[in-house]
Amino acid sequence: MQLTPPQPPQDHEFEALRRGLNGFNEAVTGPLHRERIASFIKNEGGAVLGGILGEIKWGWLHIEGLWVDDAIRQTGWGARLLSAMEQYAQSQGITNFHLETTSFQALPFYQKQGYEIFGQLPDMPPGHVSYFLKKQER
Repeated sequence: MQLTPPQPPQDHEFEALRRGLNGFNEAVTGPLHRERIASFIKNEGGAVLGGILGEIKWGWLHIEGLWVDDAIRQTGWGARLLSAMEQYAQSQGITNFHLETTSFQALPFYQKQGYEIFGQLPDMPPGHVSYFLKKQER
């Protein structure tokens, strides 16, 4: 056996690692239900002016990203995207939501939507703070 130096993985190596990790996790937690979901704001021509990407896994909805174009920011579209995603998750029996944001992104917005900070990383990215937020609708 040998230990390889840290380097970008080959696809087959990455998949072997993922299969091994998923197998270990599922032996403890049971079969993994994972669903990627997204919602978009599109103009009349079909151009994307915003959207939200998330994943349902282990009974939680993880919001991976939310973006609204500058031209329509501050008009309620972000709240509508987030609400639509939460409502979809709730229709699937999911009432726990979590996400990450940074000090230069949308912390006050998420707090206004009922999310609370449960952790933070200073200087991530350098000069800023990363926040970890959750919302539980029990």
